[in-house]
Amino acid sequence: MSIQVILEKCTGCTLCVKACPFGAITIVEKKGLPAGRQAVIDLAKCNLCGACVPVCKFKAILIDKSRKEGAKKDLSGYKGVWVFVEQKKGKIQSVSYELLGKAKELAKKLNTYVGAVFLGNQIEIEAQELIWCGADTVYLVEAAELANYQDEPYSKVLSKLIEKHKPEIVLCGASTIGRSLISRVAVKINTGLTADCIGLDIEPKEKLLLQTRPAFGGNIMATIITPHHRPQMATVRHKVMPQPEPDKKKKGKIIKESFSTDDLISRTKLVDIVEEVESLVNLAEADIIVSGGRGMAEPANFKILEDLAHVLGAAVGASRAAVDSGWIPYSHQVGQTGRTVAPKIYFACGISGQIQHLVGMQSSKIIIAINKDPDAPIFKIATYGIVGDLFQIIPALTKKFKEALKR
Repeated sequence: MSIQVILEKCTGCTLCVKACPFGAITIVEKKGLPAGRQAVIDLAKCNLCGACVPVCKFKAILIDKSRKEGAKKDLSGYKGVWVFVEQKKGKIQSVSYELLGKAKELAKKLNTYVGAVFLGNQIEIEAQELIWCGADTVYLVEAAELANYQDEPYSKVLSKLIEKHKPEIVLCGASTIGRSLISRVAVKINTGLTADCIGLDIEPKEKLLLQTRPAFGGNIMATIITPHHRPQMATVRHKVMPQPEPDKKKKGKIIKESFSTDDLISRTKLVDIVEEVESLVNLAEADIIVSGGRGMAEPANFKILEDLAHVLGAAVGASRAAVDSGWIPYSHQVGQTGRTVAPKIYFACGISGQIQHLVGMQSSKIIIAINKDPDAPIFKIATYGIVGDLFQIIPALTKKFKEALKR
């Protein structure tokens, strides 16, 4: 689409300036025009929303919605469901195994293969694990420059692999690395991307990838498709899909790819990697999580949650309200804007149970809610609920668990 101001009609009345929500219209003085001034549209700011058109009394703004359709892109050559395999220090992250399990399911419906893209340095020994967990083909790229994740080389390599082999679907974990990488790749190869998916399926008629994610603050679930571009790309939250059991009898092939130095260089220099020191177990991998919310009242009260977590060998989590209040670091946040977890047991202490938090923990096998409000939404999904003062209940639970676990 395009937009233009018809000079013969424009009077420079400023009505369009007031209507533009993006500040894209200004009035400039110009000799030789009937009104001596005119509206000028900054195309860098304009998003063609059309808000200026109906307010112009002189019909001086025209948006041309005609669009020339070029030859449709041939999508028939795209085959395969790919997973970008995230690794840290050569160790494959569990979200990649989860995605391989889902990719195998999707590939079966599409009658195609599962591919795993594995980038790093001296990592070939780990590639067989990917085959055992569902990959039919592993695209292996080893180079010293790829030992640690960096935006430029990783996005260049992945983009070129996609252009060469043409997968129809590419999946990636919605981790810090995944979010940084896959959006760059989607722009480079001119395709769509759905972020933070919690569900994937295949539409049976058109064989399109159905990508489901929370929308409008988590209040609804939106299903998104990419009908006209390939590959169809999505990032998927950790712990929303089960991790497959390795099948050590499964066979597959490893294809080694190599790239030039130009593809591997980066304009940034990695100085150091400082890992967060966690006093307890990793939140994302924990079997038991003890989480606190606004009901904890102040940061010092998280000590009673830490005491319970120590006894149980659990991780400490938190709701967004507790994190926003500065009571606990963001790395402990569970929910739509934090971590998605699926432990065996989840203690929700002083957490009301807003939908944004539930999205991140509702897959827990057992949910134990402790809240003084009997009408708190958390009780609707809780396996067990305790109504009462958490400052009395949690220390009592800690004492009983400590006694029981000593036996």
